[in-house]
Amino acid sequence: MTAVQPRQHVPADDRSIGALLKDLTGEFQRLLRAEVELAKLETREELSRATDAAKHGAVAAVTAYFAVLLLSFAAAWGLAEVMPIGVAFLIIGAVYAVVAVVTALAARSRASRVDLVPHATVQTLEEDAKWLRTRSK
Repeated sequence: MTAVQPRQHVPADDRSIGALLKDLTGEFQRLLRAEVELAKLETREELSRATDAAKHGAVAAVTAYFAVLLLSFAAAWGLAEVMPIGVAFLIIGAVYAVVAVVTALAARSRASRVDLVPHATVQTLEEDAKWLRTRSK
C-alpha cells in the first residue's frame, strides 16, 4: 500500500489560478488513490471472511454427508426390525428432507449477512464529493 504524501502549503495569494488548479488536481488524484486503496482493503477483508465461512461450510458438508449416509442406513435397518423395510426407509428419508430444508434456510440467512459493499469508502467518497463541490465554488 502506498502512503499518501501530504501536500505542501504555499500562501494562496502567491499562486496563480493555474497553480491553484494544478494543486486541486493533485489533491484530487491523491484523494482518489487513497479511496481506491481503502476500497481494496475493505473488499479484501470481507472476501477473506466469506472465504473462511465457505471453507468451514464445505468441510462440514462433506463430513455431514458421510454421517448422514451411515446413520440413515443404520436407522432405516433399525426401524425395519419393527415395520416393513420400505416404510422404514421412507420415514428416514422424510426426516432428512426436513433437516435439509431447515439447514438450507439457515445457510441462506447467513449468506445474506455477507456484505461486499465497502461502506466506509462509499461514505468517504460522498464526503469528498461534497468537499470538492464546496471547494470549487
